[in-house]
Amino acid sequence: MHIDIAAAETTPGADLHGPPLTENLWLRRLDHVIGYIVEIPAALLVLAEIVVLLAGVVSRYVFHAPLVWSDELAGILFLWLAMLGAVVAFRRSEHMRMTAIVAMARPRIRAFLETIALVAGLIFVALMLHPAYEFATEEMFVQTPALELNNAWRAAALPVGLGLMLMIAILRLLETTDWRLTLAALALGIGAAVGLVALQPLLAGLGNLNLLLFFVLGVGVLVFSGVPIAFAFGLSTFAYVTLTTKSPSMVVVGRMDEGMSHLILLAVPLFVFLGLLIEMTGMAKAMVGFLASLLGHVRGGLHYVLVGAMYLVSGISGSKAADMAAVAPVLFPEMKARGAKEGDLVALLAATGAQTETIPPSIVLITIGSVTGVSITALFTGGMVPGLVLAVTLCALVWWRYRGEDLRHVARPSGRAIGKALVVAVPALALPFVIRFAVVEGIATATEVSTIGIVYAVLAGLLIYRQFDWRRLYPMLVMTAALSGAILLIIGAASGMAWALTQSGFSQTLAVAMKSLPGGALGFLFVSAAAFVILGSVLEGIPAIVLFGPLLFPIAKEVGVHEVHYAMVVILAMGVGLFAPPFGVGYYAACAISRIHPDAGMRPIIGYIVALLVGLLAIILVPWFSVGFL
Repeated sequence: MHIDIAAAETTPGADLHGPPLTENLWLRRLDHVIGYIVEIPAALLVLAEIVVLLAGVVSRYVFHAPLVWSDELAGILFLWLAMLGAVVAFRRSEHMRMTAIVAMARPRIRAFLETIALVAGLIFVALMLHPAYEFATEEMFVQTPALELNNAWRAAALPVGLGLMLMIAILRLLETTDWRLTLAALALGIGAAVGLVALQPLLAGLGNLNLLLFFVLGVGVLVFSGVPIAFAFGLSTFAYVTLTTKSPSMVVVGRMDEGMSHLILLAVPLFVFLGLLIEMTGMAKAMVGFLASLLGHVRGGLHYVLVGAMYLVSGISGSKAADMAAVAPVLFPEMKARGAKEGDLVALLAATGAQTETIPPSIVLITIGSVTGVSITALFTGGMVPGLVLAVTLCALVWWRYRGEDLRHVARPSGRAIGKALVVAVPALALPFVIRFAVVEGIATATEVSTIGIVYAVLAGLLIYRQFDWRRLYPMLVMTAALSGAILLIIGAASGMAWALTQSGFSQTLAVAMKSLPGGALGFLFVSAAAFVILGSVLEGIPAIVLFGPLLFPIAKEVGVHEVHYAMVVILAMGVGLFAPPFGVGYYAACAISRIHPDAGMRPIIGYIVALLVGLLAIILVPWFSVGFL
């Protein structure tokens, strides 16, 4: 079964894909042409990154002749991949949004809010286009050290990507069927911009009160009205910098470029693609089949299998949507046949999404390492046990809920059947160990190791499982680019906002406030956990980490909290918020992937959220779970 993983992860509110569109043939043809112009290069860039990084690994480790230009070329291609991927996501309405409130509105108001979200995107890219062009022009005076290329070739990705998004936004507005909605949304957006410019003299004298105005009120209004999170961050930062500081607008583009260009973030698209590969090649199905043969005959057995399978698969893919799409279709039909209720199934699936946020190679771990400088290897090592602790608390609740399950009709597999399932699953079960061995032994970096996993998965699919659908390869590459572009644009916009907060002196004020909390290190951990549960629910995980990670990690170090321990606490707290209804977008992704209505899981998930919070409390109180194996 083919599942649009990117759409499921980023558009949780069901049918919220923009205002009603006309059937104008010429506009639709132009839209399809732009789609091909963007999607084909984006797919090729994903392939190119895999080839370049793999060539670097092979050349360095096998031939002992490092390619000095491989990282440089990968960095140039990466910015183009990020921007073209963001364009693909924009065209498909797949940028991450907070749509819980929009989904509850009446149809007319919902259509208006969808149009506002589109107009907000148009205003953002229009405002950023000229500064991006100036930034690319300035980069003409910089030459790359290894390839000796003009750096403008890399920086040009920013104005090109923004220009394409502007074209798509205009095209979407021309396609809308209700011009009154379009004109009203445009009038509101332009009126807000003109009003802020008119108020500039007043704003200049407000000092740090502008932080509340732009980054609390402004971001809050935009996010809750359904504007994509990246655009909400970008608009607020652009307005703050241009209206209340003397910094040029080009600074915002520079900070976005810096945030999106960390080479460690290249692991994001590669692990997303690896996650899609293990689902397509049948590797995930083999792992789940083996676990089911071991536990399927005990009370609540398939629920334990779901928890264990999400743990194993998360150790390969790094993408929660890919994890859920690989596991749910395999297990849910049999679980329903045994009498499990749909609501309990989707609730547990969402809870396991939160449970496995720290399992390497988690994209959130990679992001934390990128923005805070914490060792990726240390984060990968420290993330294993906290995931197990939460798995134990979830399984304890499963045992209680299913202690009376009637399994008289379920036959216990023979030892021969279990052995056969193990033989089939061994190549798949070996992949997490291959990935970890390659990092620990220095064969590849945390960024490069994904390419080894991709080659392994391709060979396993072709030679062992004989399940490799070549027709799905291109859609998977485009899906990888779109999801990665959506993630990286958020990281870029959040980096710009984090810089603005730091320049304002907010970070020093926050440091003083957090260090004066009662309870010392433990009080700091509890407050951080509560804050990230809320932030994870409203902003999703990655924006919250990028925005507040650089501010809070130095404070954690000052109050005596180990940086890896702190990372595990905030990631798991963020995961609870991300997968908890009514606002958590991860919960709606689980519903979309499992094809279960969100209302069904609202009550059952309460118990699982409590179990997760009990596990989080254990992680806070026992640092050894996070740092014991470092």
